[in-house]
Amino acid sequence: MQGKLDPSVGAPANVAPVAPSPARDGSYKSWGHYPLATHRKILHPAWMDEITPELLQRNAPLLAYGLGRSYGDSCLNDGGTLLDARPLDRILHFDAENGSIVCEAGVSLGEILLAAVPRGWFLPVTPGTKIVTLAGAIANDVHGKNHHVGGTIGCHVEQFELVRSDGQILTCSRQENKELFAATIGGLGLTGIILWAELKLKKIDSAEIEMDTVPFSTFEDFTRLSSDEEGARYEYTVGWVDCLSGRKTRGIFMRGNHATQGRLAAHPEKIKLNVPFNFPAFTLNKLSIWAFNNLYYLMGKRNEGHSRVHYDPFFYPLDKVDNWNRIYGQQGFTQYQCVVPESEVAAFQEILERIARGGQGSFLGVIKKFGNVPSPGLMSFPRPGLTLALDFPFRGEKTLKLFAELDEVVAAAKGALYPAKDPRMSSRMFRLSYPRLEEFQRWVDPALSSSFWRRVMEVSR
Repeated sequence: MQGKLDPSVGAPANVAPVAPSPARDGSYKSWGHYPLATHRKILHPAWMDEITPELLQRNAPLLAYGLGRSYGDSCLNDGGTLLDARPLDRILHFDAENGSIVCEAGVSLGEILLAAVPRGWFLPVTPGTKIVTLAGAIANDVHGKNHHVGGTIGCHVEQFELVRSDGQILTCSRQENKELFAATIGGLGLTGIILWAELKLKKIDSAEIEMDTVPFSTFEDFTRLSSDEEGARYEYTVGWVDCLSGRKTRGIFMRGNHATQGRLAAHPEKIKLNVPFNFPAFTLNKLSIWAFNNLYYLMGKRNEGHSRVHYDPFFYPLDKVDNWNRIYGQQGFTQYQCVVPESEVAAFQEILERIARGGQGSFLGVIKKFGNVPSPGLMSFPRPGLTLALDFPFRGEKTLKLFAELDEVVAAAKGALYPAKDPRMSSRMFRLSYPRLEEFQRWVDPALSSSFWRRVMEVSR
């Protein structure tokens, strides 16, 4: 697959220099800006054939870095080497007849959409941002609003090529090197360096979404809207929840399907808005978060009913604001994302009540019901149940104490935490969350590591 470039999908973007360079202070961060890391050097391969087993061996411990949208330290390698995969941004082949697309590791989901949507194809699964590389999406086995019918992105990966430090460059699929295929999906970039991947896209007839907005005022309302019967009618479902509402659990439920006819217009390439600086810490407090949540809920009630919208605001509302993470201030922010079995509704409500009592509210509270579609990945986060994702301004020990309390609720409910969003998960919680960890460890490349991995496995660099 190396060296092929499909001329029908445009020329590659500019690439970075080949030579390694010392890490510029602050250049490579997580999206949450906590914790910070200092990297020994950064590698900038411009072509796939520059990434060799010898390169991994010479630069251990090494970790691939994409667009830095992981919220915690799973994309960081403090004291080690980062391999910047973004220059590998070429679409190698696109079969517009059957929707198969082959891309280098650094191609973003947004770039795939730009090529695919005008030809009548869409991502089979997408997270809440398109500013994510394909390899990063695979490494975190991302999920989206359609998990109940589409599973994770790993369910739609056909094959990929993986470089390992033991000298092997392997094609992995469900038939070939299938154990390594399973370990790499959701494997946090620790099993090898992905060079390219083939993804099966979803056929669409329009770039627009037929969308319903439904306010809810109790948790029972949410469970009814998320029931299997209701979910069967809508491919995409998600809820925003007011995390300060406590036991009331009020929020806005959004559901939708691809329109059956309309224009196949991709999203605008340019971001129009920008947050130019970090907000002062005092702007984010219980009162401002309470005011925002009230306003958001009232706007949702005003927009109640049916509408037809382009896919971009439906799936990626925050992508139109560049550097939106700066609203959380210089200390950054953290996200707490968990999943608990649907039978543990009481745990879900206890989490919201503890947050409300603690006064550390969140602007962005997302609630979703995961379905029963299994992922091929050994370490995939989604599993049947209810998931909650909440962003918090980082307030040091106060925030860490709250998260530790929430961990106990999740652990008692036999739930799990999401590594892609985590900056402080304990080794105990990681092991409880991922029962196939021992099986996964067999496939971790000894030359690869991350700040997250060393922390949760309690090992030094």
